Amino acid sequence: MVESVRRVPTRSRGFSLRPRRRRGRRVVATALALVVLVAAGFAVWHILRPTPNPGRYGIREVRFDLHSRLLHRTLPEVGVLPPPLPDGRHRPLLVFLHGRGGTPQGQATDALFAALRAAGPLAPDVILANGGDHSYYHDRADGPWGTYVVKEVVPDAIRRLDADPGRVAIGGVSMGGFGALDLARLWPNRFCAAGGHSAAMWRTGGETPEGAFDDAADFARNDILGAVEARDVYGSMPVWIDVGRQDPFRSADTAFARALREHGGRVTFHVWPGSHSGSYWASHMTQYVAFYAHALAACR
Repeated sequence: MVESVRRVPTRSRGFSLRPRRRRGRRVVATALALVVLVAAGFAVWHILRPTPNPGRYGIREVRFDLHSRLLHRTLPEVGVLPPPLPDGRHRPLLVFLHGRGGTPQGQATDALFAALRAAGPLAPDVILANGGDHSYYHDRADGPWGTYVVKEVVPDAIRRLDADPGRVAIGGVSMGGFGALDLARLWPNRFCAAGGHSAAMWRTGGETPEGAFDDAADFARNDILGAVEARDVYGSMPVWIDVGRQDPFRSADTAFARALREHGGRVTFHVWPGSHSGSYWASHMTQYVAFYAHALAACR
């Protein structure tokens, strides 16, 4: 739930809740520091990581533009395909969402390719969806980003990648982890499983960084931590949460997993060494893909 507020600015790219001037300054400073930390982690990872080579792993990468009628813009997307199955069966689909300031191309890594190869015949096709710079994958003033993922990205990926339309999972890192958990909550009958890897979530609207939400009402509609603390929102859907010990989202992610478990949810939760960085996610990509692959194989 959002704490009581005195004033909610009408800026379209973000908001702040300031019950007291001094506390408001601390909140804003903390949020700005978090944004800088996350952006720096992504930047260093993109600079230092080797050039991905999908062919080395027997993986095919497909880059294309998707014109969104909902968002009124054209966005680059990336499809990642393991080798065709020998019996001609359609592979399931994993929708994977990037973090704030990231790109679909930035998610097409050797770690992902190796993880798909390791999953063998259970490996899903993957669509690396475009979430812009800071959409957080929810419907908002800037556009219906959540509906775009479900109504446009998923059907287009099923057609382009020739994936199984009845077996779709969704996951992501940081901003994408938040988006995946939010979309799975709002569209529970569409997804077989959901995962948040260092998912960006907050206890109150006043903790959020500039651009994450439009205003207090927007935060309340997408308060995934508050939602799972109040009731069972995922039912029997398998949900994965992991976070690094030095990650600033560790407290909120832990509270999310605890609340989900208390309501009887099928949650897998890990706290591993590491921070909010690409190297942390790369080191666990095989485990992520294995979770989605087995959940999709069991999905009916």
